[in-house]
Amino acid sequence: MTGFLALYIFMLAAFTGYEIISRVPVILHTPLMSGSNFVHGIVLVGAMVALGHAAGTTETTIGVVAVLLAAGNVAGGYVVTERMLEMFKTSKFSAARAAEKKS
Repeated sequence: MTGFLALYIFMLAAFTGYEIISRVPVILHTPLMSGSNFVHGIVLVGAMVALGHAAGTTETTIGVVAVLLAAGNVAGGYVVTERMLEMFKTSKFSAARAAEKKS
């Protein structure tokens, strides 16, 4: 019964997460991404702790895969956040052009 309960909780969490993220306004995506990077860092620490307590070969393999995926998720999140923040910066060309219009 616990396996079905865990599967039910996973499916409920996946559906709820999808519904919440799909309704976030565009202007809030950058702060949300930064906050989710924090959560992904916690997931990475949890994966490392689980790997540290692994006893068998199967557990160790699953732990290594979990650490690799979590690390990739954290790194990818920071890359995407940096790219999104670059979109909000003004370029030197547009700043110079705005100064020309004022004079």
